[in-house]
This record gives sequence, C-alpha cells and structure tokens, in this order.
Amino acid sequence: MDFLTLFLIYLCFVLTTIALLCICSGRKESFLARSVNGASQVLSFVIPTQLQSVTQRVLHRLFHTRSCLFVVLHVALQAAVYGEYTWEVFLYCWELQFHLLLLLLPYLLLAGNMGCFILCSRANPGIITKSNHASLVKIYAYDGVLFQKGIVCPTCNVEKPARSKHCSFCSMCVHRFDHHCVWVNNCIGAFNAKYFFLYLFTLTAMAATIAIITAAFLIQVVLLSNMMHGSYIDDQGQERAVEILFLIQHLFLTFPRIVFMLGFVILLTLVLGAYCCFNLYLALTNRTSNEWCKSRRYGGSHHLTLQPHDRRVVYKNIYSKGVWMNLKEIFKPPTVLERKKKT
Repeated sequence: MDFLTLFLIYLCFVLTTIALLCICSGRKESFLARSVNGASQVLSFVIPTQLQSVTQRVLHRLFHTRSCLFVVLHVALQAAVYGEYTWEVFLYCWELQFHLLLLLLPYLLLAGNMGCFILCSRANPGIITKSNHASLVKIYAYDGVLFQKGIVCPTCNVEKPARSKHCSFCSMCVHRFDHHCVWVNNCIGAFNAKYFFLYLFTLTAMAATIAIITAAFLIQVVLLSNMMHGSYIDDQGQERAVEILFLIQHLFLTFPRIVFMLGFVILLTLVLGAYCCFNLYLALTNRTSNEWCKSRRYGGSHHLTLQPHDRRVVYKNIYSKGVWMNLKEIFKPPTVLERKKKT
C-alpha cells in the first residue's frame, strides 16, 4: 500500500497549501508572506547572486506580467484529461452500454467552456481611458472607505472611479475590477465578469461530469467482476477478505491512468467547486474579489469601522441592491443612462 500512503500525503499537502492560500489571502503581512520572505532570506546566503537574479526575473515574468504560459498549461491539462477520457473511459463505457448522451456531456461542456474562455480572454474588461473616464466615474458612488474620491492613478494619470483598480499585469485601470486571471490572461472587470462566471461554472461541471462517469465505470467493473466477495493472500500467507484499500490498489494497477485521472479531476472538482461558490457569493452580494480582500484588511467583510480624525465612520456595502438585481448586474453591467433613469 505504499502508493496509497504517498498519494494521501500528496493530497494532504495540496489541500493544506490551498487552505493556507485561502486563509492568508487579503492580508498585507500574513503568516504565509512572512514565512516566504524568511525562507528567501535564508536561501539568499547559499544561492549564488547571479542565480538569484535570474530566478527573480523568471518569477517576475511569470507572475507579474502578462504571459501565455498559464493559458498553454490550461489547454495542455484539458487535452491530457480529454485524451485519457476519450481513448479509455469513453470506449470502455461504450462497451458497458452507458447512455450515449451521458458520455457526450463532457464534450458539450467543453465546447461551452472554450466559447466562454475565448470571450473572457478577448473581451474588454472595462479599460478606463481618458475618453470614457467621464462616463464611468458616474456609474458608482464612492463609499468613502474602500474607495475615496480624488485619488489619481499615478500610471494612467486619471482619477480612479469607484470600484476600479489599476492592474499591474496589464498596466491599466479597470472598471469594477475583480482580479487578474492568469488562466485567461486577462483582467476580470465589469464587461467580462459574466463570461468568467460561465467559464468557471462550465469548467467545474466538466471536471465533475468526468469524475462521475469515471467513478461509475470503475464501480461497474468491480460489480461485474464480483471482486468484493473474493479474497486474497497477504504478505504473511494468510487469506483475507477483499478490503477497500486492496480494491483501490487493484484498480490502480489495472487502470493506472484512469485512476490517476480520477484522483486529479476529483481534486479539481473540489477546488473549482469551492471557488465557484465563492464567486457566486460575491455576485449575490454585489462585491468583487478586490473589495473582499480590501475589507479583510480592515478586519471585516460587511461592516467596517474606522476612526479618522477622531470621527467614527461605519462602512456598509452600498452597492448591494438585493440578490436578483446583484446577479443581474453581472450579466448586464449598469451604464450612465440607466443610473440617470433610476435617480
């Protein structure tokens, strides 16, 4: 069972890393950031200066500039999963007389996902220019806490509208900025948030569907072989009834690529599902990832209290208009004309 032990250690390591990233996100001086900085300082004494310089340039190129590397990685992972699904799982399930529509569902989701991916990556997220600045600044009011009036972006040389942010990756200010997504190589803003939401939903559905079909195939194999009622001889020469761990090991040795793919898509489904729920929560409350991170720095998420100049200021999310209107705003961003009609 050595491979199971290693797989469980690997799974725990990945889940722990993801949990730390989620917990520490949005904090300026988090435990994770201090740990990384401390480790970097220790390694700087043993790593040559030239290698440090090259590593910093490579990391800056990958994580602080626009790059197609993650897009290529994204496409490669999808191709690997769908290649394995097509050449093994699909054919085996077809022989076991699975319903054709169920087997074709991952391909339908893939077509929708690729469409949303192209729209999200190529659409204008809401770039703020001097020509549209006057109209965009009237759409959202300044809340006086997260967004202050009169702050000028030193790079774009324009006053920042409420809910906007300058993206260091793209070197431009974006209207209703959410975050910069390296997987689509574009900012997520007011005008492509709907494409990103659909892209994330279809990606999660793809992983879940392939995981369900693959798990159903392996279960069918076990049932047809009547393996659960069998026995095996252990290392001490004693006969034992088949257990779950032995069954997983047998399936791994019989279908190694399929079992490995199943573990990968299950983990992907959990991670993407959690992130999809988080984005749904943001959409229903009319908030962005940028605003959520900013509010966490103040020590809260909905109601923040500040005391500038000995005056108590209570922060509230002034952009929420109810669940239905908040969700509608994602798919139909407000314009200046709509705001004038409401007022």
